[in-house]
Amino acid sequence: MRQFNDRLARKQMEKLRRRLVTLTFPPLWHHSPHHTQMNFDMSHLLQRWDYRPGEVMVRKIKGRDGTLKLQLRVDLGILQMNLDGRPDGKKPNGFPSFYDFLLRRLDDHVAKNGGDETFKLPTDSCTRLHLEALQYHHRYICLLQLEEFDAVERDSMRNLAVFDFAARYASTPELAWSLQQFRPQSIMILTRARATPLIRRRRQAKAVAEIESGIRLLNEFYDEVQRPDLQEQSIEVESLQNWLNDLRAVTPSRRRPSRREQLESQLSEAVQREDYEKAARVRDLLRNLRLPGSK
Repeated sequence: MRQFNDRLARKQMEKLRRRLVTLTFPPLWHHSPHHTQMNFDMSHLLQRWDYRPGEVMVRKIKGRDGTLKLQLRVDLGILQMNLDGRPDGKKPNGFPSFYDFLLRRLDDHVAKNGGDETFKLPTDSCTRLHLEALQYHHRYICLLQLEEFDAVERDSMRNLAVFDFAARYASTPELAWSLQQFRPQSIMILTRARATPLIRRRRQAKAVAEIESGIRLLNEFYDEVQRPDLQEQSIEVESLQNWLNDLRAVTPSRRRPSRREQLESQLSEAVQREDYEKAARVRDLLRNLRLPGSK
């Protein structure tokens, strides 16, 4: 699944290239007999935790400050996040997050001008919101894997509020879309975090209602942004719809799953892990099953 449209990706890569050209990198240590050289090699950490492609590999650890943290194994290293607050632990301009800082700026603007009509988010603010939202996205994917559903709901609701904020105040539609394009993923994750505990408590009707609500929110979003092409290709809609069909099905519990049911389960798992290449392959297999004469 493409995360960025081509135009935005080219702009971001060009901005990054220009920024890197102007950077100067200080030495990590001084080659002086009076200083002990520091070893920054992470190989010993990576070798103890092998990366397995297609899996969300996450664990909790206790940091040196005594607080619990999350670690996510990726192909080229390990991402570490705080469990609460902004995942990287920073406080932009003294606020819990850059989003909170912008909310204060909005309040100040309204107090001074009597309304928010002239309040706009420039490119750099949208970029910082985007990067910050990505941190929360990484964290709620980890939390979903750990089945900490309340925390998943907290972070996904937070990102959805950020997307609403950008949609209202971004200075251009392109900047608004740079964040809005991630709304379907957040809606799907939020729906799973709400419905899964209900299923485990055997509250099937409420779980069905939650999934139906998630599908409705996705379709309303695609209608609002007038992107029927994305709606037709939405892995998020298809994943939730397949999950809903499974819940509604009344079948003997010991019956062996059909080929279609097995593929639907694989699709749901692949989307949850964000393994979109596998999800695309599985979806093609499902479509072939739906052809006339297929079983």
